[in-house]
Amino acid sequence: MPSSSQWIAFLVASILFIQVPGPSLLFTLGRALTVGRRDALLSVVGNALGVVVQVLLVAVGLGAVVAASATAYTVLKLVGAAYVVHLGVQAIRHRGDARAALLSDRARAPEQGRRSVGTGFVVGVTNPKTIVFFVAFLPQFTADGSAAGPQLAVLGLVFGVLCVLSDGAWALVAGSARTWFSRRPERLDGLGVAGGTMMIALGAGMAAQQ
Repeated sequence: MPSSSQWIAFLVASILFIQVPGPSLLFTLGRALTVGRRDALLSVVGNALGVVVQVLLVAVGLGAVVAASATAYTVLKLVGAAYVVHLGVQAIRHRGDARAALLSDRARAPEQGRRSVGTGFVVGVTNPKTIVFFVAFLPQFTADGSAAGPQLAVLGLVFGVLCVLSDGAWALVAGSARTWFSRRPERLDGLGVAGGTMMIALGAGMAAQQ
């Protein structure tokens, strides 16, 4: 396992990296603004599960294939970007639904929660930048003389936990702002459009990245 100094360096580097605005953070903010705090937090959990899948791929060496294959990288990038754009368009089309959900006191069906987790999962697992980041970043903190796979898996899982804590905090902040805006219900439609536009811009940016 990594040494104490390697763990400290890894934690510091991970925290700094996570705080740089990227697909996961912007996606979380967009979800919090369009569907509310609860579903945004569930999407954060789903996103983390997608990250875990990527970690396992890296641990068994498949991440290196995506990092080395321009075609695999491009396909995964475009799939993820298209899905985020779709979510943004849906948020704008159904902006009235977000207002109704916020103002309703009725309990949401379990399927809604599963859909939110699934939405986050798709975004997380189709983000190729994370795979490339793991391939380039995680090996720097593994100890020589020990099997790299288990170390990469542990480091990646810790990274996923840090992502959940950070994105969850941002979701709570954005969700609180959404609640504040909702004191005047007519603001919610514009808020839904803002969140949807943010996700569309994010998807376009993901597709344009090299």
